Amino acid sequence: MLIAASLLFYAYGEPRYILLMLFSIFMNYGFGLLAASRYRKSAVWLAVAANIGLLFVFKYLDMVILWINAITGMGIPSAQIPLPIGISFFTFQALSYVIDVYRKEVKPQHNLFYIMLYISFFPQLIAGPIVKYHDIDRQIVSRTIDAEEIALGFRRFITGLAKKVLIANTMAFACDQLMAAQPVGGLNMAGAWTLALTYLFQIYFDFSGYSDMAIGLG
Repeated sequence: MLIAASLLFYAYGEPRYILLMLFSIFMNYGFGLLAASRYRKSAVWLAVAANIGLLFVFKYLDMVILWINAITGMGIPSAQIPLPIGISFFTFQALSYVIDVYRKEVKPQHNLFYIMLYISFFPQLIAGPIVKYHDIDRQIVSRTIDAEEIALGFRRFITGLAKKVLIANTMAFACDQLMAAQPVGGLNMAGAWTLALTYLFQIYFDFSGYSDMAIGLG
């Protein structure tokens, strides 16, 4: 049920890239098995190269092409590949599993569905935080659910939602107004400090709020 919910959640936001995430899951499942074999060093290096390469193509290729064109004057056409939602999070999360197996912090998981749930788990799929496999491997296989835990989850989620909506969004509005009012270089000391602090609180409470919501859902 959780796998189905996670895949539907991702498909709702980015249906064409659901196959990319599934490819990453199958690929790192295989690398995880190899990381516990006699080919463990080769497996972990291949996993790093494959995952970072995948991330580079979808996230940084156009930026590198732009730099090359600016420096050399060449006219290399950009790839114009749309950025998949949450690719950084599910890529590094999948890679952390292979590295955990290589370091012998966890045993390789032979059940593909457990790895699929770990990588695609929807509460933190698109905004983090990145979860290490050894932190939740036992809960994936066997978990308990009770009213107290559910209540704690609701409270944690509400706290995160409040951080995002009441603090981060308010700070973002103030920050945008300061940036739009005049060139940033023209701000006086009080304006510059206000801009710096509003941006600080926007970034901090945005990610802190998303993390609390993810933990609460989890």
